[in-house]
Amino acid sequence: MYLARLIYTSHPSDNFKPEDVENILTASRRNNLAKSVSGLLYFNQNYFLQCLEGSRSSINQIYHKILNDDRHGTPLILEYKEIVERDFPRWEMGYLPETADTRLLYRRFSGADEFIPYHMSGESCHRLMIEMRKLVKAV
Repeated sequence: MYLARLIYTSHPSDNFKPEDVENILTASRRNNLAKSVSGLLYFNQNYFLQCLEGSRSSINQIYHKILNDDRHGTPLILEYKEIVERDFPRWEMGYLPETADTRLLYRRFSGADEFIPYHMSGESCHRLMIEMRKLVKAV
């Protein structure tokens, strides 16, 4: 079973409600634990950026659920590759909302001072999430 990483972005659809973030995290953590999937979710009220790590079949199943989740608009895969180790092994799904610290990272990894993951490369998003990992409180 190969280990893989999938990073995608989406934006909240018209069906999204603020309490949905907690619902998404609760379900993700439960389901990811059962599938041995780890990752990180970043949300800044305008965009989701999520990294999933696990077996190819498990992360493919999860991404197909996301594609059919009416809370996500315009999902787009930014990176999908086989990996030799996980970057987020401690978390079934770590979570980070936008903060002053995350906003300081935007310019470093993108061509603008604002976060628009649709305008970023997969590698830039991956490295941004590695830096964000340092800001996540224990889950």
